[in-house]
Amino acid sequence: MCAFPFVKAKPVILRSVGLVKPVSLTKIPGRYLAHQEGLPHLPVPPLKQTLERYLLALKPIISQEEWNHTQELVQEFGKPGGVGERLQKGLERRARKTENWLSDWWLQTAYLDYRMPVVLHSSPGVVLPKLQFDDCQGQLRYAAKLIAGVLDFKTIIDNETLPVEYLGEKPLCMNQYYQILSSCRIPGAKRDSVVNYTRVKNPPTHITVVHNLQFFQLDVYNSDGSPLTVDQIYSQLEKIWNSSLQTNKEPVGMLTSQHRNTWAVAYNNLIKDKTNKESVRTIQKSIFTVCLDAPMPRVSDELYKSRVAAQMLHGGGSRWNSGNRWFDKTLQFIIGEDGSCGLVYEHSPAEGPPIVSLLDHIVEYTKKCEMVRSPMIPLSMPKKLRFNITPEIKQDIEKAKQNLNIMVHDLDIKVMVFDLYGKNFPKSQMMSPDAFIQVALQLAYFRIYKCSCATYESASLRMFRLGRTDTIRSASVSSLAFVQAVDDTTKANTEKVELLRNAVKAHRAYTDMAIRGQAIDRHLLGLKLQSIEDLVSIPEIFMDTSYAVAMHFNLSTSQVPAKTDCVMCFGPVVPDGYGVCYNAMDDHINFAISAYNSCADTNAARLAHYLENALQDMHSLILQSQKSKL
Repeated sequence: MCAFPFVKAKPVILRSVGLVKPVSLTKIPGRYLAHQEGLPHLPVPPLKQTLERYLLALKPIISQEEWNHTQELVQEFGKPGGVGERLQKGLERRARKTENWLSDWWLQTAYLDYRMPVVLHSSPGVVLPKLQFDDCQGQLRYAAKLIAGVLDFKTIIDNETLPVEYLGEKPLCMNQYYQILSSCRIPGAKRDSVVNYTRVKNPPTHITVVHNLQFFQLDVYNSDGSPLTVDQIYSQLEKIWNSSLQTNKEPVGMLTSQHRNTWAVAYNNLIKDKTNKESVRTIQKSIFTVCLDAPMPRVSDELYKSRVAAQMLHGGGSRWNSGNRWFDKTLQFIIGEDGSCGLVYEHSPAEGPPIVSLLDHIVEYTKKCEMVRSPMIPLSMPKKLRFNITPEIKQDIEKAKQNLNIMVHDLDIKVMVFDLYGKNFPKSQMMSPDAFIQVALQLAYFRIYKCSCATYESASLRMFRLGRTDTIRSASVSSLAFVQAVDDTTKANTEKVELLRNAVKAHRAYTDMAIRGQAIDRHLLGLKLQSIEDLVSIPEIFMDTSYAVAMHFNLSTSQVPAKTDCVMCFGPVVPDGYGVCYNAMDDHINFAISAYNSCADTNAARLAHYLENALQDMHSLILQSQKSKL
């Protein structure tokens, strides 16, 4: 899904210094392009290396008998002058001719060809710390500051003064930052598309605001090109609020939660009408969307964060805020009347880190920003977007409501704050915090299911031009050796700690390999897609049950580090799996764990419980073995 362990910006971070109206930093035209052109191209790994690593990755997740069969297929595929070599040459040709041999293929296969709803199945949410609003004015005041904060970030992007991020000494691709504003996904009958209005002749100057299922176009720039002040935005939001008090409107936004083929048919039907088409285009072109949500049903403090995670992912269902969305929009900031805040984003243009980096900027901005009374130039009323609802569209909306409510009932989500320690503890033991957490996840899963499973963790390929992600396969021979030994009373603690350190090192080594473009998953996908492009039969290695097991990720995981005390969340990628996202702070770790209620074998709270125990046991194990050495 999203992120990578240790991405950090160089210490010199440019920030616009204006608190209410950002002071425009000097524009540096061409800086972005010059930086991008200096980045290396994504390599095509050697075929022999990938095939050896593939066999090694299969060891902990399939039987010896299956492995022996797969080894024969792999040898056949990789033999000199064989199918593998021919496809490898095709991939190498593609790499020479394109900016990035993978990026277009990945965008299409991972996102635009994927036909499941974006809700739960693709779009991640972010849960922000709860805010206290005394009244609806509090909600609108915060929304105004948030909008100003995003516009402040947009100025930095537009002026190309965004500080380049580095991984160690290596500069990272910044392209995703230029894709997340003024963009939107559009449904298609067989494949969706993404539109981006940033580079058009007259880029958009408005955002969309949704309140009580009603959409508004809010212009956020003055005629001289300066952004509206927080005070001006607040007064415009008040106008929107007061002109959308009725709650009986048809939730047109609900249509965007449908299966993509169903939504494509409904979309074409919806935009036949000229008014509807204009309204939809206005939403698609907007810089981003702000959803002013109605309060959700109250729950206990213990369940609160889990409930907000669900609200960010799907809106709570047709009775609550699910119609207060346009799920195809890249960025939707959600601000609930009850103080529940966060966002949901459409995944195809970007991974988690750019989104979280923007969030960190906004959170800092809202803390500093004061509402200063600005000279009130009368501003025109924000335009309400009209929709003409035919009986057919009404029927489509009803179907969308029913399907969304099924998804809402199916999502099992648990947000857990692990507070015994955070990333400082593994660091003090000279271990990678991310690898440490991943090994704990392996232990938790093994204790429940008595086996290891294919585990996906995203690794960033942003060291390369237009890089997206590859897979860190967290289930390794070393992790299996550790999890099998932990509860074995015949083994000494020192041996268990040694196995733990080996598992952490193995994970760290795989991570380093992945970020250098030498992992196996995208290479194997490339070879498979190359065979489809060459119109040859799909090689047996990809029709093998071992490949199916390797691609069935029962654990789909991602670390999305943020300065803000937030957590990202997403749904499982297989019906009998888990989605696990985490943000390791210095002294605690935020986890969001999801599963489906329709699968009897999975349970988010149970995995959270076992994960907490695993993290505690690994901590005790290390401390006990240190004591015994004294």
